[in-house]
Amino acid sequence: MKHLRIVLYSHDSLGLGHVRRNLALAGALSRQLPGLTGRQVTGVLVAGTALAPGFQIPKGWDWVILPGVMKGAAGYEPRDLSVPLQDLVSLRGKLLDSLLQGFSPDLVIVDRHATGIQLELEGALRRLRARGSARVVLGLREVLDSPEAAIAEWDGIGGPRRVQELFDAVWIYGDRSVHDPVAAGEIPFSLRRMVSYTGYLAAGRPKGSGKLKMPGRYVMTTVGGGADGYALARLAAATPLPAGLGHLIVAGPQMPKAQRRDLRRQAGPGVVIVKALEDMLAHIGNADALVSMGGYNSVCEILSTAVPALIVPRDHSRSEQRIRAASLAAAGYLEQQELAALTPGILAGWIADRAGTRVDRRGAQLNGLSRVPGLAADLLKAREPRAQDLLRPLSQQIISEPVITAQISSVAQSLRGGAAHAAV
Repeated sequence: MKHLRIVLYSHDSLGLGHVRRNLALAGALSRQLPGLTGRQVTGVLVAGTALAPGFQIPKGWDWVILPGVMKGAAGYEPRDLSVPLQDLVSLRGKLLDSLLQGFSPDLVIVDRHATGIQLELEGALRRLRARGSARVVLGLREVLDSPEAAIAEWDGIGGPRRVQELFDAVWIYGDRSVHDPVAAGEIPFSLRRMVSYTGYLAAGRPKGSGKLKMPGRYVMTTVGGGADGYALARLAAATPLPAGLGHLIVAGPQMPKAQRRDLRRQAGPGVVIVKALEDMLAHIGNADALVSMGGYNSVCEILSTAVPALIVPRDHSRSEQRIRAASLAAAGYLEQQELAALTPGILAGWIADRAGTRVDRRGAQLNGLSRVPGLAADLLKAREPRAQDLLRPLSQQIISEPVITAQISSVAQSLRGGAAHAAV
């Protein structure tokens, strides 16, 4: 029987959270959908960072890496290519269009940004939906931003109406009893009928080798991808430790080399600085206590353990991490502290008090990776061919080789510095 074809899209600018979330979903879908649908899974992970292929992916999946973007003082800008942003957006949009038409997926899950960077994904999704050949889902972390910032983003893509046109469902990867983004005003109320709450994508994440970097007892500090984690990592490196306790600091692959070198120079006895870990979950589970920024994936990994955790949220850009830390602290699942109010002495006191204790998080809904495949299977089973699709000539249902060739030629022209294209 023909494999189920899935595309998981993330735009990717700061950090690796989007990539890691989609990797967790790809693994869960590959493991569970065959039993739910009777069909094996093959898929494409779309990302905008060259670091993505460094992660292990499930069998039957591959990567498509878009030319990267990053956030500058005036908004998004090209990460590496020396071209105007409008040219980059046009190029990314054509690559996405070629992928969706050529691969012809059964299911597309768009992570966080409904239409990508400056609507780059909208045209490709409209053409895909016009063929009636796929279900399309908007997957959202449980916290978006402050309500004012979030609604401004919805307005920027055309509001709820555009979401209703492009998507079949909205999945929120969180526990409604901890934080409800619809009730908080981060998601338009008119979309509520499309929304399903999956629970956190926490339990059931793939385990690695289980090999630990630390031989004895240790506390751990992690700062996500590391691009904006230097201040917390530096404070952690300067924190005195109780006797018999080591400190493992994971700087992250996106922390600049000069900052990692500086951390190693400051590290005292018992402090180990690493760029990344092969098995993050095993290290978190074996730690006596953990200090972390408040990114979604880091928090999910923490919630899947009983290790006491202090969350120090990002103090700039979005309010997402602050809202997440506050809601989980109110639920009793972790503690929070603002970076500006944290000192090595305060952190040392927290470590001394919490190291070796346990936190009961069994009340949280952590089963998102078990629930998402069921939601996907229901969507796929509900798909029925529309009358206009059955009557459409075969020549219009199948993408011809000349069409794909023409699209690839157009992309190549953009790379050669052709005329500027209007953003999709």
